[in-house]
Amino acid sequence: MFRWLKILPLMLAVAALSVFTTSCGTTNLAQIRVVNAIPDGQPVDVYFNGTRTFKDLSFDTVQPNTSPANYITITPGSETMQSFPPGDSTDPISPSGVFSLNGSTQYTVVGVGLALSDSPPLVLTDNNTVPTSGNVEFRIINASPNSPAGGVDVYIVPPGTDITDYTPQISALGYGQGSIYQSVPFLSSGYAVIVTAYLKKTALISQPFTSQSESITTVVLVDNQGGNNGMSQTPLVLNDLN
Repeated sequence: MFRWLKILPLMLAVAALSVFTTSCGTTNLAQIRVVNAIPDGQPVDVYFNGTRTFKDLSFDTVQPNTSPANYITITPGSETMQSFPPGDSTDPISPSGVFSLNGSTQYTVVGVGLALSDSPPLVLTDNNTVPTSGNVEFRIINASPNSPAGGVDVYIVPPGTDITDYTPQISALGYGQGSIYQSVPFLSSGYAVIVTAYLKKTALISQPFTSQSESITTVVLVDNQGGNNGMSQTPLVLNDLN
């Protein structure tokens, strides 16, 4: 009996190591954060491999919701992601899917599509390496089901710029895609991220940014809440490194 009482705390401690934040300083594990970009969905509890990892993840939010980015760590390999209404763990709903993660790698997992579409989550590899001196970086994720059919062009320009004669840094970014990281020189006045339909010059989104030098920002294009209500003019902004 007394031997069992001594062993039990050790067993619990080992079990607790399966899911925890990167603040523990652990390497070799996969590191994840999850975005809910399903506009007509409800808040969800997100499970990985049967363990509830995120609770009450609402549309147009990310967990962990920190600046700079923080992650939950899990054992790498094949991952079964399931989402349930809060308090339920019987019938999975979107976003759910199976995918593989590598160790010592950071990921943004984005729930996309509409609630009944059963679209697999979008899994993107993050790179939070400090940008070269004097630069900042932007990455765009198109998670808007109602974005233009031909994709979007993205301009990262000083505020007030007329983009008529400019070439976009990102071209034809389709729904369900993430761009590569775009490096631009730091400007104390900041930048405007302008999103247009492919080959068009009319701004669908014009989002101002003022950030520190050597920062990294991820911009997630989402729909207006409710489903089939068009692309939102206010993207979800993730301050990955600041």
